Amino acid sequence: MKIVAAYLLAILGGNTNPSVVDLKSILGSVGAEAEDDRIDFLLSEVKGKDVTELIASGREKFASVPSGGGVAVAVASAAGGGAAPAAPAAEPKKEEKVEEKEESDEDMGFSLFD
Repeated sequence: MKIVAAYLLAILGGNTNPSVVDLKSILGSVGAEAEDDRIDFLLSEVKGKDVTELIASGREKFASVPSGGGVAVAVASAAGGGAAPAAPAAEPKKEEKVEEKEESDEDMGFSLFD
């Protein structure tokens, strides 16, 4: 992921064709390291492709990825064959707020606003 981020930073910086050295320089500036074979793989996959088209095709792929609670209903209906009873809604747990007592300035013998 950091290699992709470095690639996109290079593109945003105006370098339309970043090299291994460019990506290593970006990653090195923040103290990150990357393997040369991973950088070579990324560069070979994006060679000759437009970044905006790559991002658009990635969005289309993520649109087909299921997320949320619909999966449990689909599995329950497929297993039951017919109408499955609705699962009771889970009640959100109430978090108890623990208030920390503030230390009093009176103990120090002075006030911040005096």
